[in-house]
Amino acid sequence: TYTTDTKSREENKKTIESLYRLSVDIKKIRRLKEWVLLQDVAYVKEIAGILQEMGADETAVANILERCPEAILRTPAEINSQRALWQLVCQNEKQLIKLIEQFPESFFTTEHHENQKANILFLQELGLKNNIITRFLTSAPSIFYNPVEKNKNVIETLQRNYLSLGGSDANMKIWILKLLSQNPFILLNTSTAIQENLEFLQQNDFTDHEVLQLLSKLKGFIFQLTSTTMQKSMLFSKNVFKCSDQELKQLVLKCPALLYYSVPVLEERLEGLLKEGISVAQIRETPMVLELTTQIVQYRLKKLSALGYDIKGGTLESLNGTKKDFEVNYGKIQSKKERPIFNPVAPIHVED
Repeated sequence: TYTTDTKSREENKKTIESLYRLSVDIKKIRRLKEWVLLQDVAYVKEIAGILQEMGADETAVANILERCPEAILRTPAEINSQRALWQLVCQNEKQLIKLIEQFPESFFTTEHHENQKANILFLQELGLKNNIITRFLTSAPSIFYNPVEKNKNVIETLQRNYLSLGGSDANMKIWILKLLSQNPFILLNTSTAIQENLEFLQQNDFTDHEVLQLLSKLKGFIFQLTSTTMQKSMLFSKNVFKCSDQELKQLVLKCPALLYYSVPVLEERLEGLLKEGISVAQIRETPMVLELTTQIVQYRLKKLSALGYDIKGGTLESLNGTKKDFEVNYGKIQSKKERPIFNPVAPIHVED
């Protein structure tokens, strides 16, 4: 164990000298993590040696140790084990050292080595590609700290529910991989959370097939929901759109955002649309516009009205969709507007 008490201790001169020789900015370490410099035992030369062996040049080594000084408190054996572990998913040492330069903290957190190893093997068995696993190791390292049984439990709950709702084995595999690639943090949830959310949907008269549809559309959002927030959001939509339970169900299937956005968010977005002169009937026709923030709506409306397009008269389809969808729609409206009337007698100007 290391002490982080910086009051009563002196800096370790040997550590300072070794870091100095490696051109490490010691002031930076003092500012960020001075406690590292006070430890009696440090492995500066050894850790720098391992990094150099992997292909890091002097600047890279200094950068890594400045960003993650506690690396020098790891034993060479720990670092070599970690190196072997990460090599299971890296193409080569060149890629590995690049990752360590970008994410030193993730690499030098070695306390959970056994769990990390078991989880890497489990994710490989699931069919996740190595480049996605390396992305997880660097950007979502905490999912590897859990015992592998816990992560298996979450995945098995998902698999069981997907199949019991009538989904096919092949689709289930694709869905799980997609779900994990988009949001690895779902593994930090409990398996009871998803069970409760699916039960809530079934109690609200969604058929198995419809719940499966929602599960596919909601992706990782299914974990962030609770029956209370879903209940409130559905009640809010029901009041706004003045619709029956059956109609509300169809709206939710068309636009799952009505389930996963909280009432304050839905309220703010609805208000923003109404302020722009859009009617509730139009929103009910294209509820997906509620997935857009008020700023995006304002920006798109501005662009459309500059073309003389009046959103109030028609559907909201041209406002809808991803950034790419909008640009395609906008381009179509623009080219319709700019298309010149062809005059067959006019001379054609040809560039020389």
